[in-house]
Parts: sequence; structure tokens; C-alpha cells
Amino acid sequence: MSAVAQSAEHQELEPLTKDRTRIQIGSAHRPVTKRPLKLSDALDFWAFAGAAANVVMQMARPGVGYGVAESKVESGALLKHPWKRARTTTQYLAVAILGTEEERLAYREAVNVAHRQVHSAPGAAVKYNAFDRDLQLWVAASLYIGFEDTYQLLHGRMSDEQAEAFYRTSSTLGTTLQVTEDMWPATRADFDVYWNEASRHAVLDDYVRSYLDDLLNLRMIHWYLRLPFRNLLKFLTIGFLAPHFREQLQVEWTATDQRRFEHLFVFVGFVNRFIPRFLRHSPSYTLVADVRRRMRKSKQLL
Repeated sequence: MSAVAQSAEHQELEPLTKDRTRIQIGSAHRPVTKRPLKLSDALDFWAFAGAAANVVMQMARPGVGYGVAESKVESGALLKHPWKRARTTTQYLAVAILGTEEERLAYREAVNVAHRQVHSAPGAAVKYNAFDRDLQLWVAASLYIGFEDTYQLLHGRMSDEQAEAFYRTSSTLGTTLQVTEDMWPATRADFDVYWNEASRHAVLDDYVRSYLDDLLNLRMIHWYLRLPFRNLLKFLTIGFLAPHFREQLQVEWTATDQRRFEHLFVFVGFVNRFIPRFLRHSPSYTLVADVRRRMRKSKQLL
């Protein structure tokens, strides 16, 4: 049995609760609208502050971690083509949330072309296949966590009613891939049950941890960009990780770090109130417009 499998087996003996699998959210929600919340309300340019943390969560599942780290699809490799990967990932999210059914189908087909090449070799210690719907569900759930956490850090903790309305519009994060509607947890409470259970299988080993270390240290970009942004990226990434995932990544996070993180988002949330929504959301709409342009001109989407 591989080290990853042994760790996963041990992890399955330890139930995880919300205080271990989710980050802390402080104050109550500041109402800005009387209409029910939607996932598109979280399409704020601040939402991508936790992007690297989301990669960590996704890759903590061995099947996803090894699939990304060992992928033969060089054109979409995160550490070789970081800007292109950032564009295609954020574009996927924009299309999944804002796109039409036709646009989602087109993007799904484009992703499928890349995914067909992502599968483990015969006899590999960690088996994976990019078409594994359970792994895709985990990735989509991680993406949902990222949007929910960022929205609440900026606007305050949602009530149960607000959280349910927000969650009801989220299933396209998975169904734009191969996740079926019935696989997506039916209610927000069901999602918590799924997330806590699935997080027990999120176990990092040295191989995937080393890959993530390259990402967090920005070793894939030029040194003059790396130096000013590396420490900020690490701080934001660790701040967006729940205790279970910090332990898997083997990073430290102190009470002082937590206070600094919370104070940062109190400030950002305050400033955010004075930036018009159309400006804050414009990057996502621009990405959808680019997909529509590519479709009209029959250009590759990825």
C-alpha cells in the first residue's frame, strides 16, 4: 500500500467537523439587497484572492493532486503556463455561473479534449482519471467553498436562508463538467455533510506538497514578479485554508496571523462598498464575452 493510501486509510478513522474543514467567518451579513442571494453575487475580483488556496484544497485529494502534477497536457500545465491556466480556469468559472447552456456545453467539450489525456499509467500507486465524476465533484465543491468564503469575508456571515439561496444557484460549477445534477448535494446542509466526509480523503503526500510549494513560492514566474508577491500569496493562501488543509500542507498559522487576515478583509470589505458592482464584476463578464467571441470565430476555447 502506498504512503498516500496509508494516510488516507488512517484519515478515514478520524471524523472531521466544520471547525476543521472551514475557515472562520466573523460578523453577520450586511444586507445590500432584499432579493435572494445568488452565486453570481460572489463574482467579485476579490474572489480570486483565495485561488491558490483553492488549488491546494483540490489537489489534497490524491486523485486530483497526482492528475495535475503528472499531467501530460503541457499547454495547460499550471507551472509551465501559469497565465494561460489562470485565464482558462477563471473563464470556466465565469461560463459556469454566467453562461448559457450552449456556452457551458461548448466549454465542457473543450475541457473534455484536455481531460482525455489525463489518466494514471498502468500500475500507478495513485489511480486517477480526469473523467472521474467523484473527483470532479470534489473540485467543484472546492470551487464553491472558495466563492462562499470570499463572499462572506467581504460581506459578513450569511444567515441560513441567505446561504440556502446562494447555494441553490451553484450546481453548474459541477454540471458544466460531468457531475450530474443528482450528484450535487441537494441542500446547503447536505453540502456540509458531503464536505466534511469528503475532506477525510484529502491527504497530501510529499510529492504533491512539493508541487504546491513551487506554486506558493511562484517559481513558475520571473523573479522580479516573484519577490513582491510571494509573501502576500502565501499569507492569503494559508488564511483561506481551513485547519485540516493547513495541516496537510504543513504550514503554520498563528492567532496573530488570523487577526491580520480578518483585519485585512474588514478593510477590503469596507473599500468594496464604494466600488460599483459593474467594475467589481467586469472581469467575469469580459471572460464570458471572450468565450462568445471565440465561439463565433470557431477558435479554440482553451
